[in-house]
Amino acid sequence: MTRILCISLSPIRRDARVLRQIGILRALGDVVTVGYGDQPDGVVEHIRVPDGSLSLPQTLGGVMKLALRRFDSVELTAPGVAYALGQLRGREFDLVVANDARVLGLAFAVAGDAPVWADMHEWAPEERTHVLSWRLLVAPFMVHLCRKYLPRAAVMTTVGGEIAKLYHRDFGVRPQVMRNAAPFEDLSPTAVQPNRIRLVHSGGAVHGRNLETMIDAVKLLDARFTLDMYLVPAADGGKYLRSLRDRAAGDPRIVFHDPVPPAMLPATLNAYDVGVFWIPPVHTNARLTLPNKLFDFVQGRLALAIGPTVEMERLVREYGLGVVSTGFDARSCADSLRSLTAEQIMAFKDASDANAERLSFEHEGAAAVAMLLPLLAAP
Repeated sequence: MTRILCISLSPIRRDARVLRQIGILRALGDVVTVGYGDQPDGVVEHIRVPDGSLSLPQTLGGVMKLALRRFDSVELTAPGVAYALGQLRGREFDLVVANDARVLGLAFAVAGDAPVWADMHEWAPEERTHVLSWRLLVAPFMVHLCRKYLPRAAVMTTVGGEIAKLYHRDFGVRPQVMRNAAPFEDLSPTAVQPNRIRLVHSGGAVHGRNLETMIDAVKLLDARFTLDMYLVPAADGGKYLRSLRDRAAGDPRIVFHDPVPPAMLPATLNAYDVGVFWIPPVHTNARLTLPNKLFDFVQGRLALAIGPTVEMERLVREYGLGVVSTGFDARSCADSLRSLTAEQIMAFKDASDANAERLSFEHEGAAAVAMLLPLLAAP
């Protein structure tokens, strides 16, 4: 039986893209995963990296080597990477999947003669450039990993066309685009009430995603509008989420809910009218994002309200899915919603319904299988 190794130094059970990827791989062979947290469903083995084992070389020695640009010497020394390497030594696989640049060295170290699929979830050189230490120490390391390993990958994917262009420009590779589309859900749009517009947002409570603007925008809107938020606390211990709750305090139209599992999300969203996400272009990945939640909103058969974000705006306008604000401030976001009628929102929801199959992961997954089959068939 074909043996496939899937490496993702993330909590895989909460990582929607990796879970969908595993679904593809399971149709091709037995899947062994490496990552944080409990074993994902459907894999034959999971190598659980200890939660405290970091995915980057952030020890004192590692930081010194990053500062001295001794990148080759730290590729395999991050605690999480070193642990995984120790568990994988001597094992053979027919395909190795590397999720994100930080595990490229590990993937090639264990692959041997097996092909490597490099799946870059975003633009790796600017993953966290809003953090000074990351920008000075880690970003050059990400560039090193991409420059060294991406041209050696048998296949490479990334999340959108604009980011694919950046990888080609800087590293000479031609990634295939595999968008963060959600699996198709057999749902229908729910009716829009004449005097109530139910806004909803789901995702991580992470700084930089402009979630406070959603709250401020609703406060500028009339009583027809409500906002429900399904937020996953960030690694800050929930500090940012608590600040959002404080900001919304006193407005009964804004309600916070516990997050729901990815498989349950479209059905949960289906009860609402408009999925909202206004993320400012604070860095390249934000400027070019085409996130999971956009496709979750489509599968939930919602209208969409977004900011003028390049890839998102292109998709929303192409399929007639909703409205695009002129800016990312609260007033611009509120203005894009204020004049909406129940009839207009219903038309947008119907457009999501009409395009749900076209914008589902089944289309992305079929292309990925076609990409991988020749690799597994090769001697």
